[in-house]
Amino acid sequence: MIFITAKFRVKPEDADRWPEITRSFTSATRAEPGCLWFDWSRSLDDPHEYVLVEAFADGEAGGAHVQSDHFKTAQQELPPHLAETPRIVNFSVPGTDWSELGELAVR
Repeated sequence: MIFITAKFRVKPEDADRWPEITRSFTSATRAEPGCLWFDWSRSLDDPHEYVLVEAFADGEAGGAHVQSDHFKTAQQELPPHLAETPRIVNFSVPGTDWSELGELAVR
């Protein structure tokens, strides 16, 4: 799978509205056949930063995502709400789901 984590620094005046601003992009991405997950979280340390954790089944699914109409729309609509260019970590890993964190196993 392609596993991606990205950090988005949102302009202070848009930070509380970011979930709404990204709602249609998020919904459309989650509906893609190759999307495994697409989850936003807000930083506990910086109220203007959101972290996106996303995964796609393979490179083909990731490629389809960046070629989609909703991705192209997001490229136009999201940057005006950002304080800086998002930062990203992107890599391929085996599997199609999360692994258990054995060191903190719940018994």
